[in-house]
Formats: sequence, structure tokens, C-alpha cells
Amino acid sequence: MSDDPMPSQPELSKTRRNTPFRNWWTASILSLAVGLGGCTSASQWVENGFKVGPNYCTPHAEVGQDWIDADDERVLSNPVDATTWWSDSFQDPILNQLIAEAYNQNLTVRQAGARITQARALRQITVGEFFPQQQAVSADYSHNLTTGSGFDRHFSTWRGSFNLAWEIDFWGRYRRAIESADADLDASIYDYGDVVVTLIADVASTYVDIRTQQARLELVKLNVENQRRTYELTEIRMRDGDADDVDVQQAKSSLVQTEALVPQVETQLRQSQNQLCVLLGMPPEYIEDLLGKGKIPEVAPEIALGIPAASLLQRPDVRRAERLLASQSALIGVAESEFYPHITISGTVGRSANQFKDLFRAGSGFGSVGPNINWNILNYGRLLGRVEFEDARFQELLYAYRQTVLNANLEAENSIYQFLKSQEQLRLQLEAAEAADRTNELINLQFDLGEPIDFNRVFSVQNTKTQQEVSAAIAKGQVAQSLISIYRSLGGGWPSPYLSTPIALPEVTEEPEPVAPALPNEELPVDQVLENPN
Repeated sequence: MSDDPMPSQPELSKTRRNTPFRNWWTASILSLAVGLGGCTSASQWVENGFKVGPNYCTPHAEVGQDWIDADDERVLSNPVDATTWWSDSFQDPILNQLIAEAYNQNLTVRQAGARITQARALRQITVGEFFPQQQAVSADYSHNLTTGSGFDRHFSTWRGSFNLAWEIDFWGRYRRAIESADADLDASIYDYGDVVVTLIADVASTYVDIRTQQARLELVKLNVENQRRTYELTEIRMRDGDADDVDVQQAKSSLVQTEALVPQVETQLRQSQNQLCVLLGMPPEYIEDLLGKGKIPEVAPEIALGIPAASLLQRPDVRRAERLLASQSALIGVAESEFYPHITISGTVGRSANQFKDLFRAGSGFGSVGPNINWNILNYGRLLGRVEFEDARFQELLYAYRQTVLNANLEAENSIYQFLKSQEQLRLQLEAAEAADRTNELINLQFDLGEPIDFNRVFSVQNTKTQQEVSAAIAKGQVAQSLISIYRSLGGGWPSPYLSTPIALPEVTEEPEPVAPALPNEELPVDQVLENPN
């Protein structure tokens, strides 16, 4: 015999007769829950798609109506397309290649890609909670012994069953959790975008710095040769009686002072090259062959910026902050759902017999199904505290979102103003350098003609020439750096053109031709997720 027999026919009939009462009781509990529990009214519950908690909508964030310098003729109101800004602005094939390599190899980008994979997996787990939360298949066998009335009885029991429990998402707890997971996945994608924006700007900025240092080094070396020539001529004049040892020593001092700039600039150049290696995802190494020689990138004086709201609200860090806010809004609904009864349908089906051969015969099966209600009516203080916590967290993230927008506006305005003023500074610095160079030519002409000359003036002019030319190179690099800052502040480089197919890299026609570093060409697993980040 089975130790767990099927209910008798009268018992089944009794169960059916009790069904209307159970339905009425369950409906009453649900009506009471909607009317008394939580923070969501019955009408709101229906309007929200049978989900408690607030329905999220993107909040307002203050942003400037127009750029402060919108009246400047160099600031264009045309819509900005900053997806491949470095290629459009600088048209430098080596820089294009470096950014492509950095995107494929940079380790910080790979970390951000791994975070997307994590968020995708967590979402998959959350979606799985929407379906029957508990499923179990069990099977057992036991050999039993009973004694009594002077004899022993041996018998076996074979049993197998399948148990299932499914909490119906009556209040939207699981659907709100899925909403939160969806928003978290979006936030991880925009976090990836923010990393890409920063990476592209860092590579471009480091590249411009390298070209600036190369220009500085070349100018310093040229001035070293110029001052060495002056030093040698001063020695000749001393032997001829037209100068004294004070003039010679002063010429030597000026020469050595300028020579001391060479290792200083070389150190800065090497540090920038090493930083570029790390951005490329490889250990610092000699990359002169990859970089070759090049000029500081030229920059057009005008720039298209669109309007602040359209440009700034698309920044990936701004959109990440907004998605985190959306995720938190859904968690308020999850917390509110705890005010209401949890309605679970549980069921068990199985077979049981004393012998294995009887396990699948008629009469060996059993089963049960029915609702279960669990309502934490005595924990409302704790549940209310949880809702208040989630709501306060939402308020915190709301202020964080608005602060992110303000910071984006600040960065853009500062970069625009710096871009405009750096052009003026470059113009004046070039005039100063040109005047210093012309003065130096006149001084050299006097030297060549053997005319009487004020040596203090010679050394002052040569030192000024070095300073003005180096300052002009730095000013030119600063114009390019300011442009990079603008595109960084606008979220330039996102959505990345490398998510599907890399942008075309123009062929290098100048010598030396750059040599690509020997790096592994691995694909980021996140690329497929990011094909349509919007």
C-alpha cells in the first residue's frame, strides 16, 4: 500500500464545495490590501498597469538656454556631430590609428565592458524571478520495518514528486525589479560610453602634448645652436680685443641655461609617450617609430556646438545618472509591494508505491494545488522605513542627476571660453615670437658685420627668442587642447564608431610611416550589446 494515498472521493467533493468560499476570502483580502496597505491607491494601481509604486518619467534638469559666448562669430549654432570629432577636426592619420588601437586594447574600457556583462547577467536573474520561483524534483526509496503482535513486517516505499511554488506578481514587485534591472543595464552601457569618451579625449590630449613637446624640443635645440654660435663669436672677439672675459662667460651662461632646457623637455616628452602606451593597453616602451615626427594639429577657428540642452543631455555620464534614477524609482515600487499580501500558488504531483513495479500503475499518483497568502501585517513600521529609505535614495540620485547636468554645463562653458581665448593668446604669442626672431636676425647681422655691439642686449634678445618661440608652441598646443576639452564636455566619441565597424583610417603619405604596435587583437564581448545604445 501507499503511505500517501489519494484523497477519497468524499474528500474531493468537500474540497470543491469550499472553493467559492476561498475565492471570496481571497478577493476580500486583496481589496483590503489595496484599500489600506502601502502608499498606492486602487486607482493608481490600475493606472500603473497593476503595479504599486510610482511610474517613472525623466525629471527636469536646468541647463543654459544658450551658450554664454553664442554671439561670438566663431561659435556656430549648427547641430554638433561629435561621433568622430578627432578625425574631422585634426585629420591626422596617426592620431586616428592611435585612437583605434586604444579602443581595442585599453584595459579601463575592458573593465567597463565587463560591468555591462555583469549587469546583463543580473537582469537575466531578475527576469527569472518573475516565473515560478521554486521548482523541485525529488525521489526517494526506503525500506521499512514494523513490529507488533508477535511478528515483524518488512515493506518498501518508492516515491517521486515534483513541487512548484509561484508567487503571482499581483502588485508588480517582480515587474518593478525588472524595470530596475533594465535601467541598471542601461546605466552600465552609458558608464561604458563615459569611459570611451574619456579615453578618446585622453589619447588625443596626450598626442597633442607629445607633438607640442616635440616642437618645443626642436625650437630649444635650434636656439642652443644659435647661442653656441654667439658664444664662439664672443670668444673670437675677445681674442681680437673687442670683448672681455665677462662677455664670454655671460654668453656661456646663456648657452648652458638654454641647453638645460633640453633634458627637461625630453623628460616631459618621454612621460607623455609612456602615458600614451598605457592608454594603448601596453607597458611603456619606445614608441618613436610609431609616432614619427609631426606638427602640432591645426584647428579651425570656428566650432559647431548646437544648443546646450541638445548637446549636454546626451552626454553618457548624464544619461547614466538619469538611468540610475530610473532604477531607483522602480525600487520604491518593490519596497511598497511588501505592504501587500504575497499570493503564491503551490502544487505537488507525484507517485508513490510499495514496489517499484507499481509506481506507474493507476492509483499510485497523488497531487495537490492551492493558493497561499503571506501578509506581514505586523511589520508595517519596518516596511514603511524601507519605503522611506528608497524614496530618500531617489531624492539623492535626483539631486546627483541635476548636479551632473550643471557640471556638464560648467565644463562646456569653460572649455568654449578657453578655446576662444587661446586663439587670441596664440595670435599675440606668434607676433611676439616673430618680433623676437626678427630682432635676433638683426643682432646676428651686426655680429657678422663686426660692428660694435652691446653683449648684454645680445644675450637678452636670444633668451627672449627662446622663451617666445617655446611659448608660441605651447599656445598652439593649448588651442588644440581646448578643442579636445570642448568635445570631451559634449560627450564626443559616443556612440563610438568602433562599436560595429571602425572608421576608415587614411593612408599615411608622410615619412616615416607609423608602425602599429604588436598588440593582441581581441574583441570586446560588449560590442554586440552596444550596437544600438540609444
